[in-house]
Amino acid sequence: MNLGQLIEHTEERFKKARLHYGHGTTNARDEAAFLVLRALRLPFEAPLDQEASLKAVKHLESLIRKRIEKRIPAAYLLKEAWLDGREFYVDRRVIIPRSHIAFMLKRLGRPKRVLDLCTGSGCLAILAAYAWPQARIDASDVSKGALEVARINVRRHRLGKRIRLIRSNLFESLPDQYDLIISNPPYVSSAAMRRLPQEYRYEPGLALAGGKDGLLLVKQIVAETPSHLRTGGRLVCEIGDGRATAQRALAGSGLQWLNNEVFTL
Repeated sequence: MNLGQLIEHTEERFKKARLHYGHGTTNARDEAAFLVLRALRLPFEAPLDQEASLKAVKHLESLIRKRIEKRIPAAYLLKEAWLDGREFYVDRRVIIPRSHIAFMLKRLGRPKRVLDLCTGSGCLAILAAYAWPQARIDASDVSKGALEVARINVRRHRLGKRIRLIRSNLFESLPDQYDLIISNPPYVSSAAMRRLPQEYRYEPGLALAGGKDGLLLVKQIVAETPSHLRTGGRLVCEIGDGRATAQRALAGSGLQWLNNEVFTL
């Protein structure tokens, strides 16, 4: 069986299983291609007429069954996720990278001091380091496990001299001031947490749950950010589908929207 046939067969099985997507892919075809190619350690541009060995097919079958029967996201099965063309190590200690902020960085000027608040896997801090080669970056998280994953990624991208990892409950252990603070904090409301598809339940609840209205941490971030910004500095924060709620709860805070999911202050 060649790669193209494997992908088509996997796609059909995924469609039949009615899986949920959103962890790097948005449909059965892309999820199938990702799982097949990367499970076999092949590049995304691998020729689809390439034959797969029996051993490779058996390995792939075990992953496909886990994806279908247990609803485990492909990124966790592969211990791999991609964001803005960069590869990151992931496991269940962190949410799977998918932040909209990743695609906005080059629009945010040329900051010298950057903070990635609630860094998780470290993906945004790493992408910031690539976007601004002269910047020094702090990446903080309250989760020890998340920082362990972030450390793996910082090391793999050879950015240890430019990215400092800090364990902190939001700003508690962060005395410095920054030109730019970026954050993809927990923002899922309590009601939405109860409705999450099974795939999302593999992710750490600490990184998703934002309290009753989803704004528990966001309100604190907005309130405390000004004392951690240099003159002319700004906050860029992701909030998912909570724009209307944020506009009501944070009226008068001066929020400006870069898109429907991300505001700046």
